[in-house]
Amino acid sequence: MEETQARQDTGRGLSQDVPRQSRSEGHGRAPGDGDRRIGRRALLIGGAVAAVATGVLARDELRHLWWRVPGVSKPRKEGEVDFAGARWVAASSANWRMADRPDDYDVDRVIIHVTQGSFASAVKVFQDPGHGAAAHYVVREDGQITQMIRELDVAFHAGNREYNERSVGIEHAGFVEKPEDFTDAMYAASARLTARVCARYGIPVDREHIIGHVEVPGTDHTDPGPGWDWKKYLRLVEEAAAATA
Repeated sequence: MEETQARQDTGRGLSQDVPRQSRSEGHGRAPGDGDRRIGRRALLIGGAVAAVATGVLARDELRHLWWRVPGVSKPRKEGEVDFAGARWVAASSANWRMADRPDDYDVDRVIIHVTQGSFASAVKVFQDPGHGAAAHYVVREDGQITQMIRELDVAFHAGNREYNERSVGIEHAGFVEKPEDFTDAMYAASARLTARVCARYGIPVDREHIIGHVEVPGTDHTDPGPGWDWKKYLRLVEEAAAATA
């Protein structure tokens, strides 16, 4: 995160697989009754496949939009957190959208951010509806973890809609150009949090699935920066995962 820039839940990087049908045609002879029957069967089968595909797409879309139906609301407890020991401070509802993850969107990555400011300033801007961005968690220098958005909901933190929908965002108080801000207590607490998130959703503990904001397609951010010790962090995540296995 950079406090001077609002990160919107954009559509960059969003892809959609559209079912395609192909049909091969016979060559070298005129079609007889058998060919016409085969053609009718192929047509019927093709229509059935298209209907099924359309039904699947419609079902998936409904799963994504269930919360827009009047009167429908997933049971939630005010102040409830997903990580034991975290402190709850609610982000502005303008900086995230309600979902039902992982039932509607798979969660398959963790994205590491740096606030480019203090812990207090990060919490403040995430509560600002005009900011347009917020992460699920903020980790302070002393290891205190604050949760601001439930993991089941989509936080606007990555600047890429698809990545927002499929990830948990973790901010770390400090500046990318000051690696001394990344204390041992911060690394350890964040690693425990990431290990728990990975265990909850079956996310592999590796650099393909635990990434920096800078690695999100289409982003102009540089965090967590070259001062972030990925080797140390992944080792701590692995140790935390093993300790709770």
